[in-house]
Amino acid sequence: MSSVISTTKAGSQASDGASLARAGKYLTFRLESEEYGLKILKVREIIGLMPITKMPETPSHVRGIINLRGRVIPVMELRARFGMETIPDTDETCIIVVDLSSGGRPSMKGILVDAVSEVLDIKEDEIQDPPSMGGGHECDFVLGIGKVKGGVKILLDIDKVFGAGDLSMGLEGLTAELCETELAGQ
Repeated sequence: MSSVISTTKAGSQASDGASLARAGKYLTFRLESEEYGLKILKVREIIGLMPITKMPETPSHVRGIINLRGRVIPVMELRARFGMETIPDTDETCIIVVDLSSGGRPSMKGILVDAVSEVLDIKEDEIQDPPSMGGGHECDFVLGIGKVKGGVKILLDIDKVFGAGDLSMGLEGLTAELCETELAGQ
């Protein structure tokens, strides 16, 4: 009986530790009518829509590349990545430039979103684990569900959004090629 109690306590402590790691400031943004959030520490900057150059033979959710002050950055269309219908860009469409660590190297990538909402401070007791969807449809890139202001925010682990299986892109290879090109040009 005592082993059951100690296991339960250890399990709840692990869960509390995960909540503590997830608590913090999040940049929230919209795709369709849903609200999402990214840890603010992953966000480098938010830029308005700018010309995006399409790259051949990239997955459909890769919109292309941009030149941001001399740095070539790949841009993922998050709607397409999540299997949503793509729509024409609007005045609110923007690119969130994020800092990632790919293969031990830091890199910057862009995500195209419908609109940026606000920065929220989400506390540990406002975050719960994502529900199991069943049928093998687990979203490893969902960090948790933030219950804020009477609604929910889907909190993303942006490193896993870019790194999840074959859907991640070929963006890793594209980024490596672009970095080599940038270095060769210096």
